[in-house]
Amino acid sequence: MKQLALDIGLASGPTLDRFFAGPNEAALRHLEIWAGDGSSQDLRSPVPTYLWGDSGCGKTYLLKAVQAALRDHGARVGWMDASMHEPPEYEESWAAVLMDEVHLYTATQQHMAFNWFVNAHAHQRWVLAAGELPPADLKLREDLRTRLGWGHVFHLQLLSEPERRAVLRQEADARGIFLSDEVMDFMLNRFSRDLGSLMQLIDQLDGFALRTQRAITIPLIKAMLESE
Repeated sequence: MKQLALDIGLASGPTLDRFFAGPNEAALRHLEIWAGDGSSQDLRSPVPTYLWGDSGCGKTYLLKAVQAALRDHGARVGWMDASMHEPPEYEESWAAVLMDEVHLYTATQQHMAFNWFVNAHAHQRWVLAAGELPPADLKLREDLRTRLGWGHVFHLQLLSEPERRAVLRQEADARGIFLSDEVMDFMLNRFSRDLGSLMQLIDQLDGFALRTQRAITIPLIKAMLESE
């Protein structure tokens, strides 16, 4: 059986409400304050936030969830990740700047990230960044690396086995689908176990089950793999 290692791509998009925090409760609550409506304004400060941890711990999901939440409140935000070879110039209309995969940034991206950081600070805007390494270990230009580390820093932990099961159960319940213990055992033993892959897997299974008008069973999962 081949193993799937998939990027996050939920049909309804990442949301903070659907993020299973587990050991990362403090980071989630911090982001909820920042991404909330005006009622949480008094709790905010323009101090930057940096999330770090191994691949699959939910960094990108959280940044995209924050981006979606801010947009829902009518705010414009700047977004940069390692795939953007020519990031845009900073815009004063941005309420925040979000920078993902900073550990992979090229010299050009680092230059623009520093520019974004300086401008955001000057305009009292929030900076939320994420990478796989703690600030001290980032192989970035020194002025950017130190800025990423002088604010709130959260180390995101990978979910335990029971927590992964809870993620699957929570997402299935939100979609109104049933996952038996046997199906969950199969999914956790045969597929990538990181948070992003599990969420994407549920999305794919839900879609395939709807198209074939079948319940989610082990034979259905095998049929989905064979159809790819």
